[in-house]
Amino acid sequence: MTTPPDPTPTAASEDQHDGEPLTGRVLVVDDNAQNAELLEAYLDDLGVDVEVAHDGVAALEAVAANPPDLILMDIMMPRMSGYQATESLKSDGATKSIPVIMVTALGEVGDVERAVDCGADDFLTKPVNKLELLTRVRSLLKVRRLQQDLDSAQAQLRKFMRED
Repeated sequence: MTTPPDPTPTAASEDQHDGEPLTGRVLVVDDNAQNAELLEAYLDDLGVDVEVAHDGVAALEAVAANPPDLILMDIMMPRMSGYQATESLKSDGATKSIPVIMVTALGEVGDVERAVDCGADDFLTKPVNKLELLTRVRSLLKVRRLQQDLDSAQAQLRKFMRED
């Protein structure tokens, strides 16, 4: 007797885009080591590469050295806040398309508005719900991949048009 296949989709099967598993690099920025470790552990379920920075300045340095596909950014940090770091990233043509999810204990409407004004793509309050985090990360990584695919197709089209 054979066992019927499990109808529950696996993380790998639901994270597919054109037959490829969801991949990417996520930069976690949080001055609290325990918070960073928790986010990193949650992201293990997606199979993405994770790098950690402990303040806004270190985040900008990490992005300059090796741009990630997505950033999880705390707000209240020493040296440079998440607001300042996000604003800097979003004002730079080379990094403005990297999605940023603000992850913070701040949860007032004004905090969300300020995050949006700085260019954040999404906002999560601590304590972070694992399912909510993974759903948003998965979604923004897919959007990022689709945008990269579109940019590549447009570049090929421009090249083709110049050859004619």
